[in-house]
Amino acid sequence: MTSKSSPVEDGLPDYFVAPNQPTRCTWKLFQERNPHIDRSYFENPKILPDILHVIGNTPLVKLNRIPKKEGVKCEIYAKCEFLNPGGSVKDRIGYRMVQDAEAKGLLSPGCTVIEPTSGNTGIGLAMACAVKGYNCLIVMPEKMSNEKVAALQTLGAKIVRTPTEAAWNEPSGLIAMAQKFQHEIPNSIVLDQYRNSGNPLAHYDGTGEEILRQCGGKVDMVVVGAGTGGTVSGIGRKIKEKCPDCKVISVDPEGSILAEPESLNKSDVSYYEIEGIGYDFLPTVLDRSVIDKWYKVNDKESLPMARRINAEEGILSGGSSGAAVSVALKAVKDFDLKEGQRCVVILPDGIRNYMTKFISDNWMEARYLKEPVNEHSHWWWNHEVSELNVPGLTSVKADDTCEDAINLMSEKNLSQVAVIDADGTFIGMVTLALLTKKVVTFNLSLSSKVKSALFKQFRKVPSNTILGLVSRILEIDDFLVVEEPLSVVTRLDVLEFVKNGETTKNAQQ
Repeated sequence: MTSKSSPVEDGLPDYFVAPNQPTRCTWKLFQERNPHIDRSYFENPKILPDILHVIGNTPLVKLNRIPKKEGVKCEIYAKCEFLNPGGSVKDRIGYRMVQDAEAKGLLSPGCTVIEPTSGNTGIGLAMACAVKGYNCLIVMPEKMSNEKVAALQTLGAKIVRTPTEAAWNEPSGLIAMAQKFQHEIPNSIVLDQYRNSGNPLAHYDGTGEEILRQCGGKVDMVVVGAGTGGTVSGIGRKIKEKCPDCKVISVDPEGSILAEPESLNKSDVSYYEIEGIGYDFLPTVLDRSVIDKWYKVNDKESLPMARRINAEEGILSGGSSGAAVSVALKAVKDFDLKEGQRCVVILPDGIRNYMTKFISDNWMEARYLKEPVNEHSHWWWNHEVSELNVPGLTSVKADDTCEDAINLMSEKNLSQVAVIDADGTFIGMVTLALLTKKVVTFNLSLSSKVKSALFKQFRKVPSNTILGLVSRILEIDDFLVVEEPLSVVTRLDVLEFVKNGETTKNAQQ
């Protein structure tokens, strides 16, 4: 049941199992016998029985241009985990957890495999379930990319989204929701990557062993991002056994609490865009004893670095790969790695999951991670959004019905309206697009309260934001919200401002 050392929110059921319980693993460095089942990976034969046998044996590729530009003396090699068949390092643990569950008799025909995940573990599990014939239900925060959702759907998985802001120990959080479904669905199981020994073991037997083999047993540093902590723990244990002097470096985003010492985790950041690393609790599988040093990263260094890896090394990597490489460039200098020494950095996933996110210039500009450029010298570019003089927010109350919201949008000829709570605080938007999706796909009743169809994934900008940036955001978003005073700006508002300005200019000529 729940760990006594873990604070748990009121409202959680008795069956809730915390993901940060003390480990029961008996592994110790340099002990004679590994206490776990050994599933070593070997070179693949030319013909394979199914796609799961493609998992592992990913290439180790030298980084060239970026290390040279950054004045790095040692060799840096990228372990290209995005070349696993499901597109990420998490294919390894998805398959391993299913293998171990089958060996223990925990899976049977018709079983539903449930997993709380940021997406990649879900894809690995859904792929394994597709091959094995199990049902798959993935519980995933709303923050995660639509590309991950599409990949899961095409693998046959069912998906439930949870609020990004929900903590791990809240009833609406992804872990509690996954356990709720297990309690309700007959013949179902949560394999639980946060506590499942198959998570680090997939990397102890696989990834770590591959790195040693590929490097001929000579590796001086490994840099690994930490989410559940399974990757860095498994690799770290294997590396420390075979190369005790090798430095194991782990990467944790600002806003997460995984790093040590605890002082590193002090931050005003409450939200970060990087996916797949960082958590607000310490997963059971995370073994921090094998980590020599932690580095904190943020979006501003990680996502531009991911784009550099794409453009300068030709390696189509994801955002957490950018985080890992940015840390590797610091760590090799901090530890004074010299010519002939080797640093291996794990690239967990590729760009497939992020085509509408950090790969997009508009998306980066909207988050102040890239400067918008006035390529065509538009006269209106540097005018402020406050000059649009749009009216204040049209709103509904959170306890109004969806039908009330539709009637208001119809009456005002709007595609979205604001939602306020009982004390008048703005809490989000309700949009025709999301309402349509909720009604069609999720069978939402129009008599349901508006707060059950709340849209929060919109951009908010201050009133002095230039129209150049506003227009770039509106190339991909239907609207944005201006702060103080609160108002909604649409594409039509910007185009009318441009039209009226040009009409005035022409009249003056």
